[in-house]
Amino acid sequence: MNIAILAAGAGGMYCGSCMRDNALAMALKRLGHSVTLIPLYSPLRSEQPQDATVSQVFYGGINVYLQHIGRLFRHTPRVFDWIFDRPWILNAATDIGAQTSPRKLAGLTMSVLAGEEGAANKELTRLLDFLKQEIEPQVVLLPNAMFVGMARTFTRELGVPVVCELTGEDIFLDAMNDADRIEVRDAIRKRAADVTRFVATSGYYAGRMAEYLDVPRERVDVVSSGISGEYLTPIAQPSAPRPPTIGYLARICPEKGLDRLVDALEILLRMPDLAGMQLKAAGYLGNRDKKWFAKLRQRIESAGLNRAFTYLGEVDLPAKLTMLDSIDVFSVPTAYAESKGIYILEAMARGVPVVQPAHGSFPELIKQTGGGVLVPPGDAVALADTLAKMLRDREAAREIGTKGRAAIESSFTDDHMAQNMLAVFDGVTQSSQGVPVR
Repeated sequence: MNIAILAAGAGGMYCGSCMRDNALAMALKRLGHSVTLIPLYSPLRSEQPQDATVSQVFYGGINVYLQHIGRLFRHTPRVFDWIFDRPWILNAATDIGAQTSPRKLAGLTMSVLAGEEGAANKELTRLLDFLKQEIEPQVVLLPNAMFVGMARTFTRELGVPVVCELTGEDIFLDAMNDADRIEVRDAIRKRAADVTRFVATSGYYAGRMAEYLDVPRERVDVVSSGISGEYLTPIAQPSAPRPPTIGYLARICPEKGLDRLVDALEILLRMPDLAGMQLKAAGYLGNRDKKWFAKLRQRIESAGLNRAFTYLGEVDLPAKLTMLDSIDVFSVPTAYAESKGIYILEAMARGVPVVQPAHGSFPELIKQTGGGVLVPPGDAVALADTLAKMLRDREAAREIGTKGRAAIESSFTDDHMAQNMLAVFDGVTQSSQGVPVR
């Protein structure tokens, strides 16, 4: 099958959705399919040594913005637009844009959602021409619901089914003010009728987005995230005894809940048998969250927790594996209902048990894998108590970790993800011939 996967870049940072899309593309290639991964907004950054991306960026973030604010830019020649599509410029601009509140981006979102009727029609036409002339795909995969405005043009002009991933866009959409949130939701619902099929990353999120999109739940398939084989390589054994250690590996921001883990750390350090324990944190820290993290560091210092807390910065794949092999239990106690949970799959793959809040995708992932324990969301005492049990009973923790690793190997690799997504593609290409299923 000839497949075009569109993926929204994240301005040079490691992004769970980007890495998922690249892992999917590479796994589909290994299965013998022709796959083109097409960056939107900015270049993609992948932790894998190989990727499937084309060199061009479409819907370049700067050009989309300029076309939104000024009619002149909707008619400029490609040689002019090319300047603003240089990777280093796009990464810098996208990093700045990531600091902008969703409350200020409703107009730009509506412009993209309008598709061929919107200010970014020139970008849509360029992407369509590329797909027609260079790819000739049999199916197109959109990165999230904010791109459903493309579907009508693709089904009409390419005559192929359009599948749309649902990967966590509700966090951005729900952060808009009330009037904009309703306007954007209504636009997405209208354009959702042009999509052949939706694919969510978890059963929780399939139900959540079916309601948001106002589509039957049956129109939303579930394809869980899968991780690459590097995570299932032999686990490094400690060369010397180490203190009990908790790990956090996710973006450094309030939404992911590092501050909640620090709340639990304060409680844990008051337990005499855990007074020497450690918390290791790693992950991307964007400009938007630097002040928040600085305040958290000040709090850590004021509370005398410095000796127990280490921030490793943003880590690449080898450093990530080293970090995961150096901890006893893993937790990312998110403040929101997570749709994917890729980071807990990564930890489980290294045999590390996880402790997660009982919301979003976590309950079903832990039920499916047996690789962790759930706690009430936002309950620092329950989180600390459960982490303490893991740290004290190493044998029980190892059993949970072993279950998790076995489950990842049997059901949650990138090959499993590719096979499950391929079943969706086979279904839409055989039954719809590009006509949306209403």
